[in-house]
Amino acid sequence: MSIPLFEAILFYVFAGLCLVSALVMVGQRNPLYSAFALIVTICSLSAIFGLLGSPFIAALQIVVYAGAIMVLFLFVLMLLRVGPEEVEAAGQQRVLKVVAIGLGALLLAQVGAVLAGTHLQPPTHFDASSRSMARVLFSPQYVYVFEATSVLIVGALVGAVVLARKEP
Repeated sequence: MSIPLFEAILFYVFAGLCLVSALVMVGQRNPLYSAFALIVTICSLSAIFGLLGSPFIAALQIVVYAGAIMVLFLFVLMLLRVGPEEVEAAGQQRVLKVVAIGLGALLLAQVGAVLAGTHLQPPTHFDASSRSMARVLFSPQYVYVFEATSVLIVGALVGAVVLARKEP
């Protein structure tokens, strides 16, 4: 089964956009800009899942992560009035750059090893696996897990409000 050229091109465009926005997210000193870059990353992943034939997971990426979770992140960041990160001392900054370059080289070596062992075409179909995953996740067995997650998010929101409240 071959993939149409247009879909393969779109796959690599969204994969590149996802990679670039993830790098922007990590490289930003302003947390709000990082959160917006994370939204672009999540939307790119959603497009990739859509291209791979899994509209359910693509919709979940948009609704749950880009929608609910990111709104919560942005709300907490704005509520706490978090500003840009301050620059470290020159000696510490040099050490951190060396560590970052070493870890980046290790990551590139791992990605290269994975790509060397595979062919460069994207996977063709996820429909059967996403259906079986949806049946398992939304079965009565996991209802309490979803409820616990929502309680956890509400608890985090209450904690952010308490932290942001000014003392009289």
